[in-house]
This record gives sequence, C-alpha cells and structure tokens, in this order.
Amino acid sequence: MLITTTPIIEGKTIVDYKGVVTARNARAVNIFRDIFTSIRDVFGGRSGSYEKVMETMTTEMNQELMDKASQFGANAIIGYRYDYENISSKGKSLIIVYGQGTAVVID
Repeated sequence: MLITTTPIIEGKTIVDYKGVVTARNARAVNIFRDIFTSIRDVFGGRSGSYEKVMETMTTEMNQELMDKASQFGANAIIGYRYDYENISSKGKSLIIVYGQGTAVVID
C-alpha cells in the first residue's frame, strides 16, 4: 500500500475516497531507560533506546493504518501525518504516536 504526505499522487488518478483512517500506539517507558536517558542528557548525545521504541511504535501504527485502509477497500493513503506526544506524571512516562490520513483507491 502506498502512503504519502501529499494530497495527490503524481501520475495516478484517485478514483474513490474511502474516508479518514487513524491509528495510535502508546507505550509506557521503562524506569531504567528513563534513568540512563537522564544521564545521557547531562553529557549530550542521542538516546538509541528511545529511538528504537519510537521506530517500533511508528511501524506498528503504520501497519494499523494500512490494515484499516484495506478494510475500506483502499489501496493508498494520502495526506498522511503523524505526531508524538510524551506524557509524564508522578515519575511515570508514556510515549504516544498518533497517525492519520485519507484512505483512497488509485488506478
């Protein structure tokens, strides 16, 4: 299935709009990962463990979007966008990725 951030697909004709599809994925963050990330923040650098979690979340969310679009009979998603949120409360963290797009049928 083709996923694009644009509202059109060059060289293709959209023959049917099936509707908006949404998906989300939320993960609790491991306390040990938080501790090591805090230490890394002091010295600078990338957090490979968080990047891996976010990559996995995005992959799962994209698969859910494609599954939902397929259920509508679509073969593409246009206007795709996603965003991450980090919610922290009382020492606990939650990362959320939310995605949406329009399921369409292209020729």
